[in-house]
Amino acid sequence: MIETENENILFDTGAKGKILLNNMEKLDVYPEKINKIVISHEHWDHYGGLKALVPLVGDIELYRLGKESPSGNMNLITVKEPREIIDGVYTTGRLTGTPVDEQSLVLKGKKDWYVLTGCSHSGVKEILNASREYGNVAGLIGGLHDFNNFHILGTLELVCAIHCTKHKKEIQRSYPEISVEGGVGRIIEI
Repeated sequence: MIETENENILFDTGAKGKILLNNMEKLDVYPEKINKIVISHEHWDHYGGLKALVPLVGDIELYRLGKESPSGNMNLITVKEPREIIDGVYTTGRLTGTPVDEQSLVLKGKKDWYVLTGCSHSGVKEILNASREYGNVAGLIGGLHDFNNFHILGTLELVCAIHCTKHKKEIQRSYPEISVEGGVGRIIEI
């Protein structure tokens, strides 16, 4: 969940709606306060919880690479190019990946930019390069899949490797001063 002064954006929904809604309830996150949903890529474990939100959210924008919305109250915006979602939150646009294309979010922090990924199927280097179009990237948060070019992280001030990251422990050992553990309920203020 990305919380700004004016809007709340849900980035990915996990695999199962029941788990998503249970976690949201435990964290006092109210579905009716979600203004926008962004799906990083079209793998079931990133959009599987989407249908569970249909009766609980109002009229919202759904940013995804796919061409389907589960409901009329989720207004589909098929993402191709980089674009602004709200002030200070941008999508990298569709980045070519293996085996699936993906989009990441680029968030304006107090002074620099932070990148939020799903699985980094398009490659960490490619995602960071696309994100640097907005300015200096200070942090990377999200799934990094099989990423192992750890030296790329050396210019960052924060790395939070979660979800599918195969080499999470190696990243934490290589960069203990900038590594932050993530997971359900973790709050990171930028």
